[in-house]
Amino acid sequence: MFDALIIGGGAAGLQCALVLGSAHEKPFANNKHIGIIVHQKTSHLQTALFNNVLGLTPGTTGESILNNGKIQLKTLYPHVEQIENEKVLALSKSDGIFNIKTNKNTHQARILVVAVGYTNLMTIKGLEKHIEPHPRAAIEKDRIWLKNTNHLIEENLYVAGTLAGWRSQFSIASGSGAQVATDILTLWNDGKHVKVHDKVE
Repeated sequence: MFDALIIGGGAAGLQCALVLGSAHEKPFANNKHIGIIVHQKTSHLQTALFNNVLGLTPGTTGESILNNGKIQLKTLYPHVEQIENEKVLALSKSDGIFNIKTNKNTHQARILVVAVGYTNLMTIKGLEKHIEPHPRAAIEKDRIWLKNTNHLIEENLYVAGTLAGWRSQFSIASGSGAQVATDILTLWNDGKHVKVHDKVE
């Protein structure tokens, strides 16, 4: 049973996992079981090149961010379980618990974050009723979003990144993932707002 499970290992998903993982020393988060299904094959980062992102060396590729992001997560926050080589096929909810069926396994989670791409090829059964045309993409591109309010689709079901309705811009998508993570941490902290920062001593 995961306390929080993220679907998608792109910019939004990995950033969400990094922020959740970084809170492990907080009393309200230190016993939480966090996981991420790091399916990345359809991520738009695979072919991206970055010259205009603060903090990234110009010429950084999206492919390197995907690879290094998983290494960063494993190195700094090994308690966050990375689930490789699984693709989510369907999800359902019973008695407040999400059941996530992949091509290989079934997982359960109390909180679920959907952070996959915003193409109309997104085929996770159980999300159909939330799908609408993307509000910030050209209509001819046939992009979709999961209708939400401040990333929340319904109780304990979040969406992050482009699928949340944001533009396909790396810093926006990763920021969306961080926002969802701090919302979850705030929920675990009995509604008291949470930010997680490291400081130079």
